[in-house]
Amino acid sequence: MRRNIFILFIFMLFVCSLSAQKQKVRNQPYGDYKLYHFGISIGMNFQDILLTNAGIPTEAGETWFATIPDYSPGFSAGLVADLYLNPYMNLRFAPMLHFGDKNFQFVEPESRQSYRTVVRSNYLTAPLDFKIRSVRLNNYRPYVIAGVYAAADLGRKTDEAVYLNFLDYGLTIGLGCDFYLPIIKVAPEIRFSFGFPDIITHQRTDLTDNSLRKYSDAIAKGKTRMISFVLNFE
Repeated sequence: MRRNIFILFIFMLFVCSLSAQKQKVRNQPYGDYKLYHFGISIGMNFQDILLTNAGIPTEAGETWFATIPDYSPGFSAGLVADLYLNPYMNLRFAPMLHFGDKNFQFVEPESRQSYRTVVRSNYLTAPLDFKIRSVRLNNYRPYVIAGVYAAADLGRKTDEAVYLNFLDYGLTIGLGCDFYLPIIKVAPEIRFSFGFPDIITHQRTDLTDNSLRKYSDAIAKGKTRMISFVLNFE
């Protein structure tokens, strides 16, 4: 996955650099100077959790370890509200819904037992970012974003091996490139989100099947990570 992201980044820089080879007629020459404008975003995401295992044996003498063995792509959609600050910086509020899954695998090394479960997470995120733009090159303009976000998990289910907290927050960084078309501006963007708090629910009063408790107890803490690739239409 990291290799694919690196290839996308190199491709975006290559396309943007080609536009600087000769001057062209600029589309929407004053579009960047609007005090505010709106747009929509669609794309895909890959959800992850940085896990720390407890490593504590159960009453039966088993020690379970949790991992995220693979990633499933999810769907993302949202809105964009952009406020002009200066020729090279904008303030953006881009609430989005991220539909996706997290694949957990639990392994007990001594007995070689394993258990897999899928946790669905539908995140409503509210990021507030600074968009820092380069000099415009004809009809292309690379940029980077950085900011903070808050998120609410709307897809939680009780009585499962892993139960995640409702609220999360953290840091977002990313990069993209604005493509100026005659009527609209399209911007492919890669965004990385890093959660700060432990989002694993440890007090499992919701469990009716106590055999699942050993999997929940195996995780000392978990912090969210997400990579999203979106297209902004503004």
